[in-house]
Formats: sequence, structure tokens, C-alpha cells
Amino acid sequence: MTAVAADATSRAALPTAPPRTRRWWTELRRNRLALVGAALALALIVIALAAPLIAPYDPIALTPKDRLLPPSAAHLFGTDDGGRDVFSRVVYGTRLSLLAAAVVLSVAIVVGTTIGLVAGYGGGATDETLMRLTDMFLAFPALVLAMGVSAALGPSLVNAMLAIAVVWWPWYARLVRGQTLRLKHEAFVEAARASGASTPWILARHILPNCLTPITVQVSLDVGYAILTTAGLSFRGRGAPAPTPEWGAMVAIGKDYILDQWWFATFPGLAILLAVMSFNLLGDGLQEALSPSLRRR
Repeated sequence: MTAVAADATSRAALPTAPPRTRRWWTELRRNRLALVGAALALALIVIALAAPLIAPYDPIALTPKDRLLPPSAAHLFGTDDGGRDVFSRVVYGTRLSLLAAAVVLSVAIVVGTTIGLVAGYGGGATDETLMRLTDMFLAFPALVLAMGVSAALGPSLVNAMLAIAVVWWPWYARLVRGQTLRLKHEAFVEAARASGASTPWILARHILPNCLTPITVQVSLDVGYAILTTAGLSFRGRGAPAPTPEWGAMVAIGKDYILDQWWFATFPGLAILLAVMSFNLLGDGLQEALSPSLRRR
């Protein structure tokens, strides 16, 4: 009994591998820039959710007597050409920008992941057909294709989101297809197939869960680019129309006043810079934490 107890005690004393979640969280905490990005991204989300509580003025209501006022205690970011408070419009623009990125990436993930799974697992003519379709979309510059689609649909924020989603899904299709091609010959997939599991079951329960890590990393990197592309379409008049408090549209109008009323376009532009930078820093940190080969030694 003593020997058995001693053996059990020695085994209990052996170090155990930390859970996977704890491992990547530990790696992420070591990256200070990633933590800064996470803090900024969280702050943007809080601002978006609490916009009515944070913004001191109506972002759309016109006040001609307050037209083009410089930054002051009453208007932290000044006012625009319609007397609207720029700070309030930037705050509400955070909500619209994050919502646009969420919609774009949700559509792109659903469409791209589905096509990637079917193409990678099906192989043969199915893979060839779907990948050539994907290549057709990838052959065009993303912004140019998005501008063409949004021009055909008409200028609105919803149409801009749909246009960007149309050009964004091929990247996820390629990513998931590559993962599926690698995973479908793994032992656990072969065992599931031999036990009589259906193709949808194998894709949903065995292959898709193993694709979530690269998808998560890609999403974290794409949020900033989706915000930037949405702002770019609005800047070119293909996105949110005036007086929608959208960052790109605000910069487009404010550029005509940049020499004298610098605050009009500067603060929305800084908001775009901050959002893109925060999600890029967070995405780089997640990529390093979730990909062992990229971790710093």
C-alpha cells in the first residue's frame, strides 16, 4: 500500500500541460502591443454599444448657428458644415463602422467556409469548379470590384456592406479549403468515415472545428481592413450617404475644409486610423499566440 501511495503521489506531482486556452492566453499576454490592441478594440466596442450615453448631441440634427466651430469645451471635436457636433458623429460612426465590419465578415465567413469545406472535401470536379469561381473573384482588385458592385446596387451603407462581402469571401474559401485538404486524410476523419458517418457530419463535427483557429486569426486581422474598405467606399460616394455619421463620408465632406477647418476631417480620419491599428495589433498577437511556429523564442 505504501509503494502504491508513493507512486500515486509521484504521479500527482508531475507537471501537467496547461489547457490550450491558457497556453495561448499566456502567449498573448506576453505581447504588449497585442494587449494595447485588445484594450483599444474593447474600448471601441464599448463606445459603439454606449453611443447614446456618450454622445452629447444628436449626430444628425442641423444647427446652422454653430456651423464650423473649432474644438472647445462645448464641442470637443468642433462642428461640421451643418453645425453638427463632430465628436457625437465620430462616436456614432464607431457603431456604424463596427456593425459594417461584423456584417461583412459574417457573410464572408459563412459563404467562404461553406465553399471551402465542400471544395476541399469533395475534390475532383467539385473542387475545380468552385476554385475557378473563387479565382474569378480574386482576379479583380478588391476595392475596384466592391466599387463596381456598390455602384450597381446604389449608394447606401447596406449595399456597401454587401459589395464588400462579395469580394471578401474568396479569402476564407481558400483558407478553409487548404485546411480541409490537409485534415480529410487524418486518422480521426478516416475513422469517422469508416464508422459510417455522413459527409455533413464529418464536415461539421470533425473538420470545421479544426479550421476555427486559422479562421479566428484571419477574422481578427480582417476587421480593420473591413472598416477601412467601408470607409473607402463612403469616401468615394459609394457607401453611406450624407448625413449618415460614417467616418469615410465625414472625411469626404471635410476634405474641402481641411486648410481652414482642420478638425472637420481630422478627427474622423484619426478614428479610422485608431480602429484599423487596434485590430491589426490584436490580430498579430492572436496569430502569434495561436500559431506555435510564429511564437517568439
